[in-house]
Formats: sequence, C-alpha cells, structure tokens
Amino acid sequence: MVRKVLVAEKPSVARDLARYLGATRRGDGMIEGNGWTVTWAIGHLAELKPPDEYDPAMKRWSLETLPFVPERFELRPTGDAGARKQLATVVALVKDAGELVCATDAGREGELIFRYLLDLAGCPDREFTRLWLSSLTDEAIRDAFARQKPGRAYANLHAAARSRAEADWIVGINGTRAQTVRFGRAGGGDSVLWSVGRVQTPVLALIARRDDEIRTFRAEDFFELRTRYRGALFRFAGDRFAARESAEQVLAQARAQLLRIERVETKRESHAPPLLHDLTALQRDLNVRFGFPAAHTLKLAQDLYEKKLLTYPRTDSRHLPRGMYDAIRATLIGLREWRSEVVDLLRVDLDDPQALPVKKRVFDDEKVSDHHAIVPTGKVATGLGEDEQRVFDAVATRLVQVFLPDREEDVTLVSAMAGDLAFRARGVRVVTPGWSALEPRAPRPSKKRGETADDDEAQELPAFVAGESGPHEPELHEGSTKPPRPYTENTLLGAMETAGKLVDDEALREALKARGLGTPATRAAILETLLSRGYVQREKKNLRITDLGRYLVATVADPLLKSPELTGEWEQKLKEIEAGRATRGAFMGEIAGYARQLVAGPPPLPRDGLGACPRCGSAVIEGRSGYGCGRWQDGCHFVLWKEYRGAVISPQQCRQLLARRVLAHPLALPDLGPRMLCLTQDGLLIDLAVPSRDAQDGRTPQAKPRVRSAPATPRAPRAQGAARDALELPACPRCRQPLLEGERGYGCSAWRSGCKFVVWKTIAGKSITRAVLATLIGKGKTRLADGFRGEDGRERRGRLVLGELGARFVEEAEAGGD
Repeated sequence: MVRKVLVAEKPSVARDLARYLGATRRGDGMIEGNGWTVTWAIGHLAELKPPDEYDPAMKRWSLETLPFVPERFELRPTGDAGARKQLATVVALVKDAGELVCATDAGREGELIFRYLLDLAGCPDREFTRLWLSSLTDEAIRDAFARQKPGRAYANLHAAARSRAEADWIVGINGTRAQTVRFGRAGGGDSVLWSVGRVQTPVLALIARRDDEIRTFRAEDFFELRTRYRGALFRFAGDRFAARESAEQVLAQARAQLLRIERVETKRESHAPPLLHDLTALQRDLNVRFGFPAAHTLKLAQDLYEKKLLTYPRTDSRHLPRGMYDAIRATLIGLREWRSEVVDLLRVDLDDPQALPVKKRVFDDEKVSDHHAIVPTGKVATGLGEDEQRVFDAVATRLVQVFLPDREEDVTLVSAMAGDLAFRARGVRVVTPGWSALEPRAPRPSKKRGETADDDEAQELPAFVAGESGPHEPELHEGSTKPPRPYTENTLLGAMETAGKLVDDEALREALKARGLGTPATRAAILETLLSRGYVQREKKNLRITDLGRYLVATVADPLLKSPELTGEWEQKLKEIEAGRATRGAFMGEIAGYARQLVAGPPPLPRDGLGACPRCGSAVIEGRSGYGCGRWQDGCHFVLWKEYRGAVISPQQCRQLLARRVLAHPLALPDLGPRMLCLTQDGLLIDLAVPSRDAQDGRTPQAKPRVRSAPATPRAPRAQGAARDALELPACPRCRQPLLEGERGYGCSAWRSGCKFVVWKTIAGKSITRAVLATLIGKGKTRLADGFRGEDGRERRGRLVLGELGARFVEEAEAGGD
C-alpha cells in the first residue's frame, strides 16, 4: 500500500488535519490511520549555515574576509533536542512517502519550511502536492483538498522564499561583521556587537529620523486671531502672527467692527466604510484601541485561526474573492450567535441568496493574491480570553461594517467679514451615521496641517443667513508649534507598509504596499528584534530610539542600508519573483553586488574644499570661528562652529561630518569623555555617548563617562598581561598631577581644576595598556606597531604620538623610524 504522508507546520494544525482525514492513532512525532500518516514541523527545523561552517577562517571577524557570499547555500538542523528528534521523524517519513502532501502555512515562510525539509531529506526535487489553506474549518479543508496543486506550481513562491532568506543572510552577515569590526571597540573594553539587517536597519533609521526631528525641534510662538459670534467659533482667514504687537493691532481693528455673514455653503459628504482587515491593519487597529503590541495581536489572531474562528491571519489583502459571496453570507448568519443586534443593522434578509450587496470595496478578485482579508469563519466560541475576544470582536465588527451604508455628513462653511478682515467657520452635522455607528469612537475629521488642537471642526452651527450682522467677541489665541509625534506601533506599522512615506489615503496606501518594508507576517518580529537588542524602547505607547540604536544608525556608513526606499524596492522584486515576472538569479546577483558595496566602507573624503551644505547643497567655507555655508548672504544660515563643548573640530573632521554625517572616531569632550559627533539631516550637530558592552548586555551604562580614581589596592591578576597592567600610572605631562584610570581612559586627577589631558584606552582600534601609556608619556611616542585601524576600518601600521591634550595615531609614512 502506498504510504500517504502529510506534513503540517505545527502540531495543532496537524491534529485538525489528522482528525479530518480519520487518522487517530498517535505515534512518535506522527498521527496515523485511514491510510494517512500526518506529521509536523515545529516552525523552522533547519537554518542556513553560519559562515565558519563554510570556511573555518571565518571564525575570525575581519574586513579582509568580507564580503562573504557562499557559492551554494547549505543548511543545518536548528532547535533543541526535541526539535532535532522531530526533524529526524519528518525526514524519514518524507523519504519513505509514496504520496507526499505539503500542508505548511500557505505563504513564503511555510513554503520555505517545507522545502528545507526536502533538502535535509536529500530529495529536493521529489514530487508532492500542495494544500493551500485559508481556514481550518472542515469546509475549508475539504475545499483545499479538492483544489490541490502539484508542488511545481509553487516554484516561483519557493524561489522568492529562498531569495528572501539568502538576501537577509548576506546583508545581515556582511553588514553586521563590517559594522562590528569598524565600530565595536569605539568605547574600549569588550567589543559591542552591532547587528544590521536588510529590513531592521531601515526601520531603525525611520525611528531615529523621527526622534532627531523631535530632538532638534525648535518651537515657535504664534498668535491666532479668532472671534465668537452667536456661540460659533470663527478663525481669521489670514496667516498667524509671529509678533504679539502685530496681532494686537489687527485685534483692535476687529473689535471696532461688527461681524457680517457674507456666505453660507452647505454640502453633503459621504465617507465609505473602512476596508476589511489585513494583518497590518488589524495590528494598527488593536494598538490604537488597546495598546496591543503587533506581536501580541499576531499571536492572538493565529490562536483564533487555529481555533477555527478566523481565517488565515498573515495576509496583505483587504478584499475577498467574488467566489466567497455565499460563504460570507453564511458567516454573517453564524455571527447572529455572537451579537444579533449588530448583524441586524444590515437590515437585509440573509436567508435570501442575493440580499447582500456586492461591493467592489469588499469583493475584488484583482486585489486578492495568496490570501484574502481576515474575516470570521462563522463559528462562535465561548470562553475566549479578554484579549482574544477583543481581536475577534474587531474582525467580526468590521465584516458587518463593510456592508453598512456610508456615513453622511452635512458640512457647512461660513464666510464672514469684520471690516476688511475675513473670518471662516466650519460646522459638521451627522445625517446618517451608517457604518460609524459601530465605531468605538466616532470618527473625527482630519485637521489641516498646522491647525491648533482646539476641536472646532465638528461644532454644530446655528442657522446663519447671508447679510446678517452683529457684535462679536474677537480674541487672540497664543500658541506654539508642536514637534512631530513619536512613532507608536500603529504609526510605525503604517510607515513600514508604505516604505516610510506618510500616506493617509487608503487607495494610495494600497498601491504602495508592494514596496513596503517587510511583509505583514514579519513586521511584528522586526519590531521585537529591535526592542530585544536594545536599539528601541517602549515609552507607554511610543517607540523611542535608545543611545545604542542612535549610535548604530549614525555610524552605518552606507546610506542605502538605511534607505526605506531601497528595501521597499527589494520587497517589490521578491513579489515579482513570486509572480514569475523576475528571476531569482538576477535578484541574488544584485544582493551580492550590494554586499561588496556594503563592506567597502565610506567613500573617500573630498580633496578640494570642505563639502556641501546639508541644507542647500552649496559649498561650505572656513571662517575664523566656524565652517559656514557660502550662501550665507542669500539667507542660508548653516554653520558648524570650530569649538564644540570645549573640543576643537578640525577641517578634516568637518569634511567627515559633511560627507558622512558622522565622525570616523569619537571625539574627546572635556567632562563628557568620548562622544560621537553627528550631523542631522537639517544640519544640526549632536553628540552621542559611545556605547559599551555593558549597555548592550542590559547592564546600567554610563551615559556621561567620567574619569574615576584607581582602586586603593591592586586587583589580583586575572589574565595574561595583568602584571603590565599593575604598573603605576605616570604623572600628567601637562600639569604633573597624578593620572587616574577610568573605565575608558587615563585622565588627569586635576580635571576639576581645568586640566583636560586624557588618553583613551582605545585609539584607532588598538587597546592602550598602562605599559604603552608609560612609554608614550616617557618618550612622547610609542614604537611602530601593527594592529591599528584607519578610518576605513582596515589595519594600519603606525604609532601613537603625545599631544597637548592626549594622544593621536600617526601612520608609518608620517611617523618616521624608531
């Protein structure tokens, strides 16, 4: 008898499919019966091998071994002993199967999980059929078996899945190693691991850019003229005033005149229901309503899918195929057990096969690819947890809303004059709430950019008549401009969906989805990765970048690695591979070429001039006290002062900041220690604390390092070289006071009295021991040595030379002989 084997992605799905197939006999890692053997993966049971398993030389992290792109990617088992045992079971069954059915999740990741299993079983080209499930109800399973396709029909999906995994590996491995080698020891001590990735780094850059906008925002006061007439608020139709004196002059003019109504216009506006949920829309909705993290919403939706209450959640479609019309009608009938009063708002006879309206915003075959929108299955469960119930309620309510009438409003615009001064008032009256009757909060009209927070948009106006006039109450409202709001998970998911473009229009957002950052299935994991690595932290609902994250974004030399647009283009190409319109070979060739660019480091600095102004692009010129834009007479006020917090910025450092927006190495700031200087997009200079391994490991970092005194008694030697470290520290060469050893440097004990001498423990990538320090101060220089690193991260030969305030690295060509 031919053995029929079905492979599911997880045990819970395998149990449902086994029950449907009549397999009831439990074995070790399988369920058998009725001619079927049902087994399962536990997520990914295999992963791409790390670099050192291709080449042992890759165990040492060095720029000389990069870029590293395997000629052929290989796999290795992953997970604990239980996972490896299950892998052995699945591999044996796959090899022995007469008929093989793939029932992993219907999508890129599910396809990759199954194809990796075939690879490890040694039969990557064997034939199989694919079960494409959007729900786990018996009806959906029966339909999926009836529509099975041969595995070769999913060759393009497989190509896209492998391309995505291998592209992430190439960019992640090469980018992480290059970044860590160049900047891992910037703060001295143990190396900091800097993790970069094809998607996570652009997302981090989005958060950093928003936080920089907030950090450098300068509020501007303004004065706005308003008046009240018959209880309605009118706003001055002209611009706000920057100066109180000017505003009060106009206020006096308004007070001297009656207000006359010139024109009253009322028009009816209709607002269509929101679209059905895809995963990102659901995550955003639940984050706004209940503060749910994206990963939590995904888990809840996945649990409800496995309980057969919702359809497949990892979808990017917000529409349904026309063929689901009857199923949706049956689902709405089933939802009467959930909340009959909500379903009855439809006011149609659901028993009538044609009673439900066929709306293009709901049923559109062209906007459904792998999976349709998330909808209930029609089954209703009791005893759900509070959070599960909230997710179910949101999805079920939306399904009812899309079939309800539009929300209709009468919007009235009133124009008035007080002498020569024009005023405007706006009022809204809801005529038909339609779908919005089921909204937890009534929708509020969107405000125009720059309007104040006062909510007069929805005021109900009295019945004004053109030509009437009367006394009014003019006043000045004093306010100030507000900085951009920090990202929340809601707004960040929206930005990821459109590759960083801020889009409110639903139709345009749908068009931009193909170029989004990540996929609905991966965005939550990307956010959690940034949080777990300490690059981002939650502040209530807000997502804020940490010092670690800000430092990483500042020091990533390649702007393309931080570009949402480039990553969005790659995501679109993966979708084209999936659709058969692009080839895997061309895409992977592009990624390999990008890896070479990624590890090459920043381009050379300009030889002529200082660089371009970050605000207007004109040449920057050197002045007596700073470096400023050459078009200052035309109104560009960019300037980079030569003195920054007690440190001097050299012309070479100015070139680095203008060309790369960051210094190649930290700058020693008096009283603050080493800080990395960066230029924001607006040309403002900021300094960042140099992270330590302690900060990365979650221990309390020193945000502003100070030179600390050495312990009274020497520590016991802990490693080779401890005897050298026990040498007494020499005196400060500048003021002859004792030097003290701090966590990151050797500084003068008279620093409170103004002596700024300090030698950092890491200079040009090389650790400075007490013995090296004694030679440096005793002879004014150290011996020529290898192991230093230049601005490009490559090894250099040279020496340290003593200066007035510390030490600097000099390459061999300039250093002379010993």
